[in-house]
Amino acid sequence: MTDSFTRIYRLAIVVVLAVVAAAVGWILFYRVPDTLADLAGLLLVIGTVVAALRVGGRLAAAAFPDYDVAEVAVEGAISRDGGGGPVPGRGGGTPADDIVEQIDAAADDENVDALLVKLNTPGGEVLPSDDIRRAAADFDGPTVAYATDTCASGGYWIASGCDELWSHDVSVVGSIGVIGSSVNASELADKVGLSYERFAAGKYKDAGMALKEPTEDEREYLQGLIDDYYDDFVERVAEGRDMDPQVVRDTEARVYLGEEAHELGLVDSLGTRDDVEDRLAELLGRDEVSVREFTPEVGLTDRLRGGVEGAAYAFGAGVASSVEPDDGFSFRF
Repeated sequence: MTDSFTRIYRLAIVVVLAVVAAAVGWILFYRVPDTLADLAGLLLVIGTVVAALRVGGRLAAAAFPDYDVAEVAVEGAISRDGGGGPVPGRGGGTPADDIVEQIDAAADDENVDALLVKLNTPGGEVLPSDDIRRAAADFDGPTVAYATDTCASGGYWIASGCDELWSHDVSVVGSIGVIGSSVNASELADKVGLSYERFAAGKYKDAGMALKEPTEDEREYLQGLIDDYYDDFVERVAEGRDMDPQVVRDTEARVYLGEEAHELGLVDSLGTRDDVEDRLAELLGRDEVSVREFTPEVGLTDRLRGGVEGAAYAFGAGVASSVEPDDGFSFRF
């Protein structure tokens, strides 16, 4: 069915319902022999027509959808529950499970032929990031990721699951790296008279514990974990972006502005949102597309919650994950 016929059918549904509602409202509320009742009846007629228009619009949209592209946004720090986490400056984001649910809903919607993933995130937890990436990769149809302000670490990981990545020429893109950290407070503990007593099963159970100085063996163990995580990150990005793994490693976890990222092959194309929609139309073989944003229902508390990610986190964290084992050592991709 063409777009013009769809619009005609939608308009017809709305008009018919409005006329019917006006007639019913007139009969029920207006034909009363009292002057004040006449005025009240007229107001009720108007209210009935307005309500009918809203209902008609919803029915028309359900019967004759006018969208063919689903947009799902990944904004803020990526985590399972959408919380900001323990890192200062990390704002809250949409829970990863909700994002996956919206991608799945788009995949199940017979009107949706393509997926647009909007990315504005400095990264986040590894498994939630990978869940989103897998959902995008499993979508049956063209998938285009679009970086707005920031597409770093976990955001870039998600983009690697899409067919193409677009960005502005001044978007912040990259940060493909891993960092491990632990506060070493052993000297401070000595000064204030605190001692660390080890009760653990397993040689490396307390590796990285803040109140003890790590041994060289423990340092090698922790660095080995970081290297393994990094190898996995590079492999996933290289595979998803069809890049030489060495090219990915050569970025050394730096972030780039969109223009330079495009020159390095980290971004497929530069452009505006309109350019991205034109590309989706090209991929679908159409003159134009209509985009509908798929969003989870958000309660009042979540609407009031939120924050602004610190610039230092976006540039310095270099993460797609924040894993905090009980031994006190923190891994961030």
